[in-house]
Amino acid sequence: MIFQKLPLIDAKLILIEKIEDERGFFARVFCRSEFEKNGVPSRFEQCNSSYNRKKGTLRGMHYQSAPYAEAKLVRCIKGSLYDVIIDLRPSSATYRRWFAIELKASEYKMLYIPEGFAHGYETLEDDSELLYQVSSPFMPEYSRGVLWNDPAFNIQWPLTPVVISKKDQEFLLIGTSTLYIF
Repeated sequence: MIFQKLPLIDAKLILIEKIEDERGFFARVFCRSEFEKNGVPSRFEQCNSSYNRKKGTLRGMHYQSAPYAEAKLVRCIKGSLYDVIIDLRPSSATYRRWFAIELKASEYKMLYIPEGFAHGYETLEDDSELLYQVSSPFMPEYSRGVLWNDPAFNIQWPLTPVVISKKDQEFLLIGTSTLYIF
């Protein structure tokens, strides 16, 4: 695995190295010692799958507040998506900045999202699926979000969304206030 730093502090892109032969390939997608050596915590409590029927499905921007703040390790396993993270840690030098990357099943990349980040994505193909591990169990009472199109972040989504849940449409605008979530 190759760990690459991203513009947002503590976030990482992890490239999966394939060992190929006539049968196909083998690839390691997790190794506790390699993760920890590269500054990526390696304790995960849940593994989730998110399947999306339609291109232009937007999910986000989600996070959990303390004491159940969660880090995520995300990989697209079918189709492709535009994955977005926002640093919501008030003490961070990259507070309120966002980063986006296209994740394609065919490219075998993973995105590590630290605690204190909001996460969301938009599917770029029909029948896209995301597999992700999280460091804390889902606790509905600590589930939070920021509006996917909040002008405070000015995220540049690639498509006009065609499917967004009612919940994701009802998150409040952050505006210029300080967001304390942790």
